Order: sequence, then C-alpha cells, then structure tokens
Amino acid sequence: MTFASRICGQVGSECQIRSIRIVRHLLLILLPVVAAFAVLPSIYSNHLMLFNFIVFMTLAQGINVIYGFTGYLPFGYVGFFGAGAYGFSLMVIHLHAPPLLALSAGAAVAVVLALLLTPLFRLSGAYFSIANLAAALAVLQVVSNPNLEDITKGPYGISLSGVFNPTLSYAAALAILALTLALVIYLRNSHFGMALKAIREDPISAAMAGINVVRKRIIAWLLSALIAGLAGGVFAWYVSVFYPETVFSVEFTIFAIVFALFGGNATVVGPILGVALLYGFYNAVGISTPQYFQLIYGALIMGLVLFLPNGLVSLLQRWGIDVP
Repeated sequence: MTFASRICGQVGSECQIRSIRIVRHLLLILLPVVAAFAVLPSIYSNHLMLFNFIVFMTLAQGINVIYGFTGYLPFGYVGFFGAGAYGFSLMVIHLHAPPLLALSAGAAVAVVLALLLTPLFRLSGAYFSIANLAAALAVLQVVSNPNLEDITKGPYGISLSGVFNPTLSYAAALAILALTLALVIYLRNSHFGMALKAIREDPISAAMAGINVVRKRIIAWLLSALIAGLAGGVFAWYVSVFYPETVFSVEFTIFAIVFALFGGNATVVGPILGVALLYGFYNAVGISTPQYFQLIYGALIMGLVLFLPNGLVSLLQRWGIDVP
C-alpha cells in the first residue's frame, strides 16, 4: 500500500487526488501562515498581539474540528483551554517540570477532561452546548476554591516567573498552530473528515451507512480538546501570571466560535480569515474607539449571520474561487 493510499484509506486515483490536495494545502496554506508569524516578530514590535493571533487561530480551528466538521457546538470549550493552562502550571509549580514536558501534561489534562465529559453526547443541540458550558464553569469553581490554595493557588492566581520565556513560548505556540492546521487539512481531505461531515448532517443516516458515529465523534471531541489544552498550556507559559477567571473566561469560547463562523466552518481557510479580519479589526479600531466598536462589531456579525450564514468562504465560492 502506497503512502497516498494510507492517507486516504483506499487505493486508487481518488486517493492520489486527495493526497495531492493535502500536499498542496500544506504548501499553500500552512507554510505561508507559519512563515508569516515566524517573520513578523522581527518586523512588528507588538509581540503579545501576534501571540494572541496565533492562540485565537488555534482555538478557532479547534472549534472547527468539533463544530465545523461534526456539528457539536461547545459553549464551554474554554474549559479545555483552562485545564491546559492549569495542567501546565501545576506541573511547573509542584514538579518543577521543564516547560515542554509541562505542556504535554496540560494537553493530557484537557484530554482527560474531555473523556470525563463524553456522556454529554447523550444530549444534542442547545442542551449539549449549555451542559458543556456548565461543566467548564464547574471546573473553574474547583480550581478557584480557596480551600485548594496549596494545590491550585485558589483564587489568588498563578505565577510562573521561573519559566518565563516569551521567545520560546511564542515558537511553541507557532508549532502548535502548524500541527493544528495540518490536522484540519487532513480532515478536509480525508475519509475520516467526510465521515464527520456525514455525522454533522444526519448521524442516523451516517450510522446506517456503516459509520461508527460514537467512535468518530469521540475522536473529534478529543482532538478538539487536545488543541485547546495545548493552546491553554502555551498561553500560561507565555503570560506566566494569570488568575483562574483569565483562562476560564467565556470570551475565549465566544471569540473562537465567532471567528470560525465568520470565516466559514469545515474549511481550512475560514477560521484563519475570521481571526485575521475580526481580531485585526478589533486591534485596529476597537482599542482606539471602544465607544463605537461594540456597535460596529455587532452590526458586522449580524450582517454576516443574515446574509452569509456559511461565512466569508461561501461568498468567495459564489465568485468561483475554490477555497479549501
């Protein structure tokens, strides 16, 4: 069996086409994005803003994996982000683990949390979304409990000054974004991704067609949690000082969902466009004119939902542009 057939899960010309698309998307999307963020710190002085772009692109793609491809919208997605941040931090504080090892531990904590929350898939639609949000808030209450100060530092915040290294943590964040984009590119061009889309459209029909809905849905859920956990861990490493409310803020979920929806779900380019345009707009206009920003921003989102419910990618596709 060739490398191409292993990628697509079958032998034949269709598999060859899919493997060519994967390579093309890696070269034309992943490589330029990673190269741009690798070069920009030497040109643009606002290092923190560039880092936030990377984190939001990663989170938006994580939402893309579970919502764009599978159709499950997790309002509590920030719970995995916060779990990754605290998993990283507690490894550094209590076990004096090196940052890269602690980053792996933070991701593992997020995946374990996702496994514990798999019973939520018994719910659907808004019930799943709200229950997921409740779970994230419950985790926040646990880590911010004053009685757990000796373990989690309670509500008094985390300080990781001993491992503070913005240059290395920025590079790690960029590597995480690259891996996330590679995963989404694979989903966009593989039978596994097509199976997830079938589950999104109609899980009953997908099961009747021979798709193991439960297994594939859980795999997508765990991958999405892994992405958020890695993003949370590298965020904790970069900022080094934060409070529980910071890394469990629902704003992370809201922004990630909005960015993904604005650009276009179940695509590779959509979440990238969403972050680049909306977060770029926020930094260009929102900070200098906050009194008008909320009104403009809200009108922009409402206009998109009304006229482009499938995101900007759908508009480009109407113009005959093939957007991956």
